[in-house]
Amino acid sequence: MKFFLPDSQDLVDPSFDFELERRSMTRQRQRDDLYAHEVFSTPAFDGLLVSKGIVDGFGVLGSRYTLSQRRRLQRDGAPRFFRLDNASYPLEIMGDCGAFTYVDEEEPPYSVDEVLAFYESCRFHYGVSLDHVILEFDPAADAPGAEEDVIPPAIRARQQLTLERAREFLRKHKAGGHCFKPLGVAQGWSPKSYAAAVKALQKMGYDYIALGGMVPLKTQEIRLCLEEIQAVRKPGTRLHLLGVTRPEHLQEFSRLGIASFDSTSPLRQAFKDARDNYYLDGHKYTAIRIPQIEGNPDLQKKIFAGQVSQERARQLERECLESMRLFDQGRRTVRQTLEVLLEYERLYDPDAKQKRNDHAAAYEQTLENAPWRRCACEVCGKLKHHVILFRGAERNRRRGFHNIWTLYRQMHERGLGEGSPFQEETGARARRAKARAHG
Repeated sequence: MKFFLPDSQDLVDPSFDFELERRSMTRQRQRDDLYAHEVFSTPAFDGLLVSKGIVDGFGVLGSRYTLSQRRRLQRDGAPRFFRLDNASYPLEIMGDCGAFTYVDEEEPPYSVDEVLAFYESCRFHYGVSLDHVILEFDPAADAPGAEEDVIPPAIRARQQLTLERAREFLRKHKAGGHCFKPLGVAQGWSPKSYAAAVKALQKMGYDYIALGGMVPLKTQEIRLCLEEIQAVRKPGTRLHLLGVTRPEHLQEFSRLGIASFDSTSPLRQAFKDARDNYYLDGHKYTAIRIPQIEGNPDLQKKIFAGQVSQERARQLERECLESMRLFDQGRRTVRQTLEVLLEYERLYDPDAKQKRNDHAAAYEQTLENAPWRRCACEVCGKLKHHVILFRGAERNRRRGFHNIWTLYRQMHERGLGEGSPFQEETGARARRAKARAHG
C-alpha cells in the first residue's frame, strides 16, 4: 500500500529559532524553506498528490501557488519544482483535478484536453481522470424495488459525466502517447452504484481506479462500498482512496483491494483538531496550548477593553514556556507545569471549564507520557518539547510532519507498505530516543 501526501505548499523554515522565536534575516521563503521529504532522512510517504484545482485556484478559494510558482511548476516539471532529488528515497507524484474545489458547479470547469496538458507539462507519474464529485450517499437506493427517484437525476448525471470523461481521458491518453499512468475515477451514491462505476471503468480498460466522494462517509459505509466493489473487481485492478485515511482500518482496506490512498488528515490534525494533535504508538495526544498574545483575538479584545492586564498575560505566557522547558529537563513536575498552563488557560479562555473545553486531563496525560521523548523521528529529536506546543505555524506544521512520519511507520510495521525502509535506521534512532528520554 502507498501513501500520497496532498500538496498544499506546506513548508517549514529551517532557520527558525524556537527559543528566541525569530527567523533568519536572510531567509528566502521559496528557496530556503523545506518540504516534509526534505526534513526526514527516512521515508514519510510514497509520493505527493498535486491537484489542478489547488494549483490554479477556483472561485473564492484562490490558489495556494503564486503566479510565478504556477509557471515554474509547469515549465520545470513537478519533480524539479518539489526538489524530489533532495529526498533520500524515491517519490512519485500523482495529479488529480481537485473536484472538491468546483463541487458547486454544474460541470467541471476544465476540459479533458486541459487536464491531460496539465499532467503532461508537470511530468506526473500518475494522472486521475476528470471527475465530478458526488456527496450524496443513500444505501436505500440499493434496496430491491427501490424507486429510481430515491437518487435525484442531477446526481446520476454526475456519475454519467464522470464515466464519459474517463472514457475520453483514456482514449486521448493513448492517442497522445502520454507517459503517466492513467487512473479512472469511480463516483457513486451507494455501494452498488460504486461497484457499477468500477465495473464500467474496468470495461474501458482501466486497471488502476480512484474512488472519489468517500471523504464524508463513515468507515462502515466505506467498508460496504469496498465489499460491493470486491465482487466485481478484477484480480489485477488496484484501487486508490481519494482523501481518506482511517489508519486503524488500513489493513482491512488493503484486503479489499486498496493499493494506495492520500490524505492530509495527519498533517491537519496537528493544528486543527481540538484534542488529537500528536500521534505515537497508536495513541493521539493533545498538544499543549500556549497561544501568542498577538495571535489570540479574544484575549487582545479583553486587553484593549481593560478587562485583562497585558503585563499579567505576558508574564503567564513566558512562565508557561519556561515551565515546559524546565519540565523537559526534569526540573519541573507534571503538577507544577500543569498549574501554570491552566492558570494561563483560565486567563485566555475563562469559560473553558463551563464549555467543557478545559485541557486539564488531556494535558496531564500528555505530560505524564511525554511522548516526544520516545519518538525516533528527526522532528522530535531536534525540537524536543517544542514539538508538543500548540503555538505558531513553525511548531504546528512540524508536528504535522511528525504525524505523517508516524502514520507511514505504522503502515510498514503492520506489513502494509512496500519494502522495509525503517529496518536499518529504526534501531539506531530508537536508541537515541531512549537515551534522550533518560536524559
